[in-house]
Amino acid sequence: MIESTYTATDRSRARATRSASTLNSLEPPSLPEAFYQNPPEGFRALKIATSNGDTAPAFFADFDILTTLDDEHRWIIDLLAKVKASGLTTMPTLFAGTTVTEYTGYPHLNEKGCSEYVEKLVEEALDRKASLLIIKDLPQNSPLLSKEENLIADRIMDICAADKRFLVVEGQALAYVPIDFATIDEYLSRSGKKTRKDLRRKIRSRANLQVEAAPTGRIFHDQSLLNQMYEQYLNVYNQSQYHFDKLSRRFFEEILTNGKNGGIVFIYKDNDGDIIGYNICFEHNNMLVDKYVGFEYPAARDANLYFVSWFHNLEYCLERGLSHYIAGWTDPAVKAYLGASFTSTRHAVFIRNSLLRAILQPFKKCFENDSTFGESGGKS
Repeated sequence: MIESTYTATDRSRARATRSASTLNSLEPPSLPEAFYQNPPEGFRALKIATSNGDTAPAFFADFDILTTLDDEHRWIIDLLAKVKASGLTTMPTLFAGTTVTEYTGYPHLNEKGCSEYVEKLVEEALDRKASLLIIKDLPQNSPLLSKEENLIADRIMDICAADKRFLVVEGQALAYVPIDFATIDEYLSRSGKKTRKDLRRKIRSRANLQVEAAPTGRIFHDQSLLNQMYEQYLNVYNQSQYHFDKLSRRFFEEILTNGKNGGIVFIYKDNDGDIIGYNICFEHNNMLVDKYVGFEYPAARDANLYFVSWFHNLEYCLERGLSHYIAGWTDPAVKAYLGASFTSTRHAVFIRNSLLRAILQPFKKCFENDSTFGESGGKS
C-alpha cells in the first residue's frame, strides 16, 4: 500500500475523455482524491500499489454485513438489537474502490495484471487482519463504459468466482437515462397515462421555485452557505434507511470550492429566497453525473423537489447536448417510476473465515437488494 495523488483535470478535459489512469471513471478524478484526503467518518482511505506501478483506491472500515440486507429480511436486525447481539455482525473490512464513485476504479490491467490486482487486495486484507475484502460495484456489461472496461471487470469477477474464498453477490442497480429524446414532452410520452399525469402535476411545483445553476468554485467559499448545504445533506443522510458512509464537511468543501472539476450545483429557493434544497452534479465524459442532494424538510417534500430536480437535470442535459444522465444508486423504485433505465453491478466478497463463509453462502440472496432492477439497459 502506498500513497499517491490524482491530477484534477479542467472542465473541458473532464467532458472530453476518460481518465487515462483509472478505468470505470464516470466522475472527475478530483472526487476520489477528495475522498482520499477527507474520508468518511470512521474510514481509512488507502491506495493499493499494483504491479505496473500504478495505484488503485481502497478503504478500510468496520462494516455491518446487515447494512445491505433486503427489506424482507430486515427483521433480523431488529431481533439482534433486542438480544443485544447486533455487534456480532460488524467486522473489519477492506473495500476496493471508494464510496464517491459509481464503480470500483483501478488502472488498466492485462490478463496477468487482473490476477495480481486481486492477489494484492487479498494480501492487504490479510495483512490488516480484515475479516472481509469486498471488491465493490464491479460493472456488468455497463452501457456507460467502454468494451475494454467491461471485459476487464468480467475478468476480475471470473478470477474471484473461481476462488472458493470469495462469494459473488449481485450489487445495486445504477440508474441512468439515455438522452435519446428531443423534449421533456417526448420523454414523458414513454410513460403510461396515469404516471404521466402524476408527474406533470408534481413538476408544476417548479413554478413556485427559483432555480440557480452555480458552477463549483468561488461562490462556495462562503462558509455560511457551506454550513447550510452540509446541514441539508445531513437531513437526507439522517432520514435514510441505510447508513454507511457519512461524508465530512471538509469533503464537501473540497469538491464545491474546486472550480476545475466540472461541477454544477442546482440550488432551489422558495419565493422568499430561502434555500430548500440543492443537487450537486458533475459534467464528465459528456454525461451529467448526479452525486449529492441536500433537502430542507418539510419544504423540499412539499415542493416535490425530488421530482422537480429530476426533470431540471434532464433539461440541462438537453441544453448541453449530453449523452446520458446518471442518477445514482438510491431509490430504484422511484427512479423506475420516473423512467430510468438500470445497469447491474456485482460485488466479490472474500471471507477470511471458512466457517463464516459456509454460514453466509446460503443467505447471499438476502443481500441482493436491487436484483429486480438488474436488467442491463432495461427499465423496470
